Amino acid sequence: MANEIIEGILEAIRLIFTFDPEVWGIIEVSFRVSLTSTFLAALVALPIGSFIGLRKFKGKRGVTNLINTFMGFPPVVMGLIVYLLLSRNGPFGTLGLLYSTTAMIVAQFLLAVPIITGTAKAAIESVDPALKETVLSLGANERQLWWELIKHSKKSIIAGFLVAFGQAISEVGAVMIVGGNIRWETRTFTTSIVLQTRMGEFGMAIALGVILITIAFIVNYGLTRLQTGAD
Repeated sequence: MANEIIEGILEAIRLIFTFDPEVWGIIEVSFRVSLTSTFLAALVALPIGSFIGLRKFKGKRGVTNLINTFMGFPPVVMGLIVYLLLSRNGPFGTLGLLYSTTAMIVAQFLLAVPIITGTAKAAIESVDPALKETVLSLGANERQLWWELIKHSKKSIIAGFLVAFGQAISEVGAVMIVGGNIRWETRTFTTSIVLQTRMGEFGMAIALGVILITIAFIVNYGLTRLQTGAD
């Protein structure tokens, strides 16, 4: 096993620096899908989470419980739901999106929205009430108050984005179901690792795993530096 791991690391280095087209295609699809879905989820979830955190209304506890439940929603179940929606007999079957990167983005988007929503809500609620009162006393309207709270919650919000991106880049069940693991088109790191393992190509599987971990580390390191610098 140790030899296979060493061979996998050496294979990973070779694949990257020889610019293997298939590996770089997998890298491109993986990050395009994961970053797009997480970014779109942030655009939707940040205002929703902030609104819920900022307001007091009847049923808020139930909404919070629902968000918390969906934060741990099984990816394979989400993949099944999106598959049924986009399949030929589904309500959106005429769009022809099944087995495409768009379908993968939709599935990862739906998984990321509750994570970022819950994080944004918790971040807004954790802000010192005195700050809210101070901002309002200075004549700020609701939008200005919201923006000030967002600025004071940047670290927590970035953390939520990191968690959502981490789940997206490492997700396999949903993208396998709706993407189909099509070579050169919808094959990601995780689906390719599953395929190579099933074929007994453990060296290639380990190499892809090493590349995935390395690139994910670099991305997360950059976002963490951004988070620690958010004062």
